Amino acid sequence: MDINNEKTVSEAINYRRSVRNFKPDPLDEKKVEECIHLATLAATSSNMQLWEFYHITSSEIIKELSQASFDQGAAKTAQQIVVVVARKDLWRKRVQSNIAFLKSQYGDKPVSEYSKREKFALGYYQRVVPSIYFDFLGIVGLLKYLAFQLIGIFRPIYRQVRLSDMRIVAHKSAGLAAQNFMISMAAINYDTCPMEGFDSRRVKKVLDLPFSSEINMIIGCGIRNENGVYGKRFRVPFEEVYFKK
Repeated sequence: MDINNEKTVSEAINYRRSVRNFKPDPLDEKKVEECIHLATLAATSSNMQLWEFYHITSSEIIKELSQASFDQGAAKTAQQIVVVVARKDLWRKRVQSNIAFLKSQYGDKPVSEYSKREKFALGYYQRVVPSIYFDFLGIVGLLKYLAFQLIGIFRPIYRQVRLSDMRIVAHKSAGLAAQNFMISMAAINYDTCPMEGFDSRRVKKVLDLPFSSEINMIIGCGIRNENGVYGKRFRVPFEEVYFKK
């Protein structure tokens, strides 16, 4: 199969299927790495990039991850595996990265010479983002939630400020990146299967991840076998999910 014959975006989206059984054909590790790089270009809330990607090429680690994923076919026959990890716990580090980047773009000048827009952008990461992400055992988040609901009676306000809300935000961004990766793989005729069926504690142990990290999904990678796709694609009628107002 010629992986250099890339598909268009529309072709890649239509080609992509969740493949449960892969051929033993090897994948080009560099090509998969390039697709992971494209994953990092996905949209992400406040440019926080609260994600990590673990590119697994070791057959021994693939075997361990397969066992942690209940030996489902998409893991057991995968030639490589990509584990997408949500890292909400890294928000302070990402805030500092964004601040450093902004200052590098503003040039070597004192803060007093920053434009109104530049001051606003810095203030967003210095004050707004920390006020949303900071929490302590869920207590601060609950207090913020109650206060924001009260303010929301009088004007529009961001309401998703609890610990559970910020976890969802991190996972949404990680999911967008995962989709970028899978479409990029489809574009070069490589196949994937996103899996949510796994023992997250065992997966984190295999990858030596911290307790605060969260597995977003495990993606088996390879080239589809003839029986790797389970039947025709099914989607509910478009009219059931499309609403124009």
